[in-house]
Amino acid sequence: MPVHLLALNPLDPHSLLASFGPIGVFVVLVAETGLLIGIFLPGDSLLVTAGLLCATKAQGSLHLSLPAVLLAAVAGALVGAQIGYLIGRRAGPALVDERRGPRVRTAVAGGRAALERYGPEKAVVLARFIPLVRTVMNPLMGVIAVPARTFVVWQVVGGVVWSAGVTLAGYALGSHVPHIDTYLLPIIALVVVISLIPLALEAYRARTNRSRA
Repeated sequence: MPVHLLALNPLDPHSLLASFGPIGVFVVLVAETGLLIGIFLPGDSLLVTAGLLCATKAQGSLHLSLPAVLLAAVAGALVGAQIGYLIGRRAGPALVDERRGPRVRTAVAGGRAALERYGPEKAVVLARFIPLVRTVMNPLMGVIAVPARTFVVWQVVGGVVWSAGVTLAGYALGSHVPHIDTYLLPIIALVVVISLIPLALEAYRARTNRSRA
């Protein structure tokens, strides 16, 4: 087995991209947006890192093609969401029951709160930008039997805006900061923290409402 695969860390965006390139982006997004086992995978940080590495010089240690990354990101986001929806339709409520792990329970609670607050159309789009919630939202849409046409339209809107938008944001940042690849670790850490803010706010709001009740 190649050495770079032996050293692969599936939770490290740079490691994933160094090993698999745009194909890794596609596979991770399919898993993270459609399969509950992908709840631990680094969606936002992977897209930002991929965008940053598209802005590095071609002769650098790791350089990616922006069109290839965008195609892989959008395809992975859309295919993953559709798979998640179909799994939810087939498996039913057992897929998101209370016996699953704490991360899944937290994500399901956040997904249901978004559904109650925004309705299925907006919830599908907004969930793309919230880690954990975007993993369970698509299966949850299948579980509650949201009409297929409604789901497809809004998951495509959310999937394209999220996957392409976050990737291009990383590319724009990399294009304006010289030697951006030397700052990857702090940038990835910052992206993770920022992406978790909506989930933390929702958890705080839910706890406050329970206390008042």
